[in-house]
Formats: sequence, C-alpha cells, structure tokens
Amino acid sequence: MREYLLTLCVTAAVTYLLTGPVRKFAIAAGAVPEIRARDVHREPTPRLGGIAMFGGLCAGLLVASHLTNLKSVFESNEPRALLSGAALIWLLGVLDDKWGVDALVKLGGQMIAAGVMVLQGLTILWIPIPGVGTVSLTPMQGTLLTVALVVITINAVNFVDGLDGLASGMVCIAAAAFFMYAYRMWFGYGIEAAAPATLFSVVLMGMCVGFLPHNMHPARIFMGDSGSMLIGLVLAAGAVSVTGQVDPDLLNSKVGGLREATHAMVPVYIPLLLPLTIIAVPVADLILAIVRRTWQGQSPFAADRGHLHHRLLEIGHSHSRAVLIMYFWSALIAFGAVAYSVNNASMWIVLSITLLSAVGLVLLLLPRFRPRAPRWAERMVPPRYRRVVRAPAAPETVIDDAVTAADGAAAGEPAEEREPVPVGVHGATAIGDRSRFADHRRADSHH
Repeated sequence: MREYLLTLCVTAAVTYLLTGPVRKFAIAAGAVPEIRARDVHREPTPRLGGIAMFGGLCAGLLVASHLTNLKSVFESNEPRALLSGAALIWLLGVLDDKWGVDALVKLGGQMIAAGVMVLQGLTILWIPIPGVGTVSLTPMQGTLLTVALVVITINAVNFVDGLDGLASGMVCIAAAAFFMYAYRMWFGYGIEAAAPATLFSVVLMGMCVGFLPHNMHPARIFMGDSGSMLIGLVLAAGAVSVTGQVDPDLLNSKVGGLREATHAMVPVYIPLLLPLTIIAVPVADLILAIVRRTWQGQSPFAADRGHLHHRLLEIGHSHSRAVLIMYFWSALIAFGAVAYSVNNASMWIVLSITLLSAVGLVLLLLPRFRPRAPRWAERMVPPRYRRVVRAPAAPETVIDDAVTAADGAAAGEPAEEREPVPVGVHGATAIGDRSRFADHRRADSHH
C-alpha cells in the first residue's frame, strides 16, 4: 500500500505542478476558444490541461516501474499497451483542442488507440455469461468488444465534461472504487492478473487529484479533449484488464467455490458489472444525448445544452451544487457495487444504498437550499457557505452620509477613501464582485 500511495502522490504532484506552466503555454499558443452557446462559463478559459495529466501519467508509471512490489507489473505488456494508446489519444486531443478535429475523425482515432492496445495484449479474453458460465472469446470477438468498451468509455467521460471539476471528480471517484476492488482481488485473493488494473486506477486517481485544484469552479484551465479522452482511456484500460484478464474460474475458487446458486455467481460477475456501474452516470448521459439528438433529427455528435448537468442548472441548482450532486450519484453507484461484491448477502448494504438514494432525491428537489457551515468551520469553507451577519444601518445615518458625500464632491473635496478589499484567486473577493467588473462600473460612473 505504501508503494501505491507513493505512486499516487508523485502522479498528483507532477500533474499539479505542470498545470500552471501548461496554462501559460495554452494562452500563448492561442488555445483559448471563444465562449459557445452551450457553455456555462462566462470568461474565455484556456484548454490543453491534458498535457499536464499526460505528464503525470508518465511520471506515475516511471516511478512504479522502479518500486520493489510494483516492478513485477511491468513484466507484462499491459503498462506498455496503456502508454501507447494513451499517447495516441492524447495527441489527438491536443490537435482537437488547438485546431478542432471532425467528430468522425476523432472517432476513428479513438478506435485506432484502442486497437493499438489490443495488439499489445490488453484485450478481453473471456466473459462470464449468466446461465452459461465463462465463455472464451475468439481474437476477433475480443478485439471488437475491447474496442467498443474503450470507445464508449472515452465518449462517456468526454460528454460529461461540461462543468468545472465535473469529469475529473467523477473519474476520480470511479478510480477509487475500482482500486478498492482490484486491490482486494490482488492482495486479498492472490490473483496477480489484477495487479495492472490496480496500478492503472492509482495513476488515474493521481492525475485527477492533481488537476482538480486548477479545475474547480471557477476553473483557471480546462482539461479539454486531450484530458477527458485520456482519463476515459485509462479508466477503460483498467476495466478491460480486470474483466478480460482475470480468470473467473480462478476468482470463484479463491472466494470459496460454488455456494448457493444466486450467491455463488456474484463474485464472478462483479468484474463484468463493476466497470459498467463506475461509468453508469456518464453512460446514461451519453445514451440520453444520442436518443435526444436523433429524435430531433440532429447528428448524435451535435453539441447541445441537454446534458444532465445542464438540466441541474436549469432547475435552479448552482454550479457547485450541480457538480456535488453528480459526485454523489457516481459515488453511490460505484461504491455500492464494491460493497455488494464484498458481502452480497448483507441486508444493511441494500438498506444503506436505499437510504442514500432517498437523500439524493431530496437534494434534487431542493435546488434553492444553500447549506451553511457551523460557526467553528466557517474559516474552512468558501465565503458563500458562511453565515454573514450585517448590522442594518439607521436610515438617518445613510441619508446624512449621502448628503455629506454629495456636498464634498460638489466642493471639489476628495471623497473618503475606503479600505481596500483583499483580492483572492481569479480576482474574486469575499464580499463583492470580481475586481475587474467593479473597475468597469467605476469607470462608467466617472463617464
């Protein structure tokens, strides 16, 4: 576990430190697209954040290859296959962020990246089918299924990347849940085939954790397609490694052999179901978008403002609240599946998931509710969650101050200078609008 934590910290640190210079490079290179009709941000923001995330990926794999317990993972071709596919999809994303790439060309590039990974051994070899058992796939079937899973995951993550911090946070949650399951299979059951997926999920967590501080609302930089397609491919690679490389019969023997008919097959099918539960929310958004656009006679790749996060904004949720709600549902589905794989016969797991689902529905129905932090925790939360108490000024005092200020201005006396308000990140303050907007208003008043 210490080596995994070291890999996580190195990946996160490299990604975090590279994001600042990458932001300056993106601005200098002109990778700052104009605001489109479907965008929710109000200021032009640079892209190409995927460059920093790819640097973190390379650093994490490099460090892991020199660690004692993780060195054995690199004896297989899976890390090399991941790096090759990631380099191709990252390069395609960089070109799209800077100059724009046609949707069909981008789809072809995604299929080529998935095919490169298949050629190097990262493919699905067998799948468990209910009522039939483990079914070995032919090379053609494994290739088609692997390419389909990779392309679907990449586009699902790309579709959900519509709010500040949404895609990176959701993928980080999915990677954490995936790590818990893969780590348990490797060190809990001794299945060495789960080692690459465990490493992939740790590196993916580090990439997202390192980029999130720069991408939280208000975002200073976007990951762009170079980042969203990259983390989607890494997530899909872990899913393919667990689903297709771990022998279901071996897993079934490790957990105690056949038991009752229903309970015995659960550990076998979890590797097949867990990747689907992890990307359940992005895939649902992807399917709804395709159906909606096709129904309206549009191309499935046409952009619009009908995604799930756009709907949350339309019903009254704030930007941060919409992101947190999407985090909640992703964590509930992913960690619920992991908990069910540990003990599928426990009733409290089902009851807990049901209770949390009810809480999530209540949050969806209260878009105007704004939580307030307790007094002792106000210094640790953003200003909008603090209990600001302002003493009302007396009407006479307000009138007298206004008259005095007007008389002073008429006499040519300088107005009383106010104490400057410290400006925080992005020019935002705790009590007012951003300074540049305030400067514009003051300039207009002088005119």
